Amino acid sequence: MTSPVVRVVPETGFREIVALLTEYDITGMPVVDEDGRPLGIVSEADLLLTLAAQEDQGSLLPPSEGARTGQGGAVTAADLMTGPAVCVTPETSVVAAARLMGRHGVKRLPVLDEDGRVFAMVSRGDLLRVFLREDRVIRREIVEEVLGRVEGVSPALVGVEVDQGRVVLSGTVAEPHLVPIVLSLCRSVDGVVSVTDRLSVETFGGLGPDDGPPDPAAVGPGEGGRRG
Repeated sequence: MTSPVVRVVPETGFREIVALLTEYDITGMPVVDEDGRPLGIVSEADLLLTLAAQEDQGSLLPPSEGARTGQGGAVTAADLMTGPAVCVTPETSVVAAARLMGRHGVKRLPVLDEDGRVFAMVSRGDLLRVFLREDRVIRREIVEEVLGRVEGVSPALVGVEVDQGRVVLSGTVAEPHLVPIVLSLCRSVDGVVSVTDRLSVETFGGLGPDDGPPDPAAVGPGEGGRRG
């Protein structure tokens, strides 16, 4: 995410918005109230709607109807913005943020502090950068933060290989229900592209997790001795 944030207020004019986007080389920014809480987002796409609405004698296409203007033809951030803003917090996972962007068709999300004020922005590029994490860093997090904290899983018994963000898990866990838990937690680690499951459930004496001791009634004379 990017902080501090370039922001505007509802009264900010069209030309000032263009100047800020150009100066800071950004494509959008939040519109906030006097307390710094988000009202919406104004982006290059919003500005282009206004530009497309202008008369052009040399164009065969009709003006756009999507532009919004205020009193006297003035164009401000309040007129242009898309709202309400879709926001996240610092605790929002990368996956959740990506899903929000996809669901709402937005390219950036304001990040709110505990008081609901905008203090950072997260973009699609920010989310994609997590996939640049080194394999060794991803592996260490899986071993220490995932395997080391799941009751019933021993990091010493689970092999973790990471190559270009692709994780392969092998070895054994104590109970069958632990396998999907481990897989899900590994997929949530930043930078993980995929997880391949080669885990097996720990066995004792060649018995699977659902196998009990041999039934004496089912043991023949040549297998378990004679019955008196």
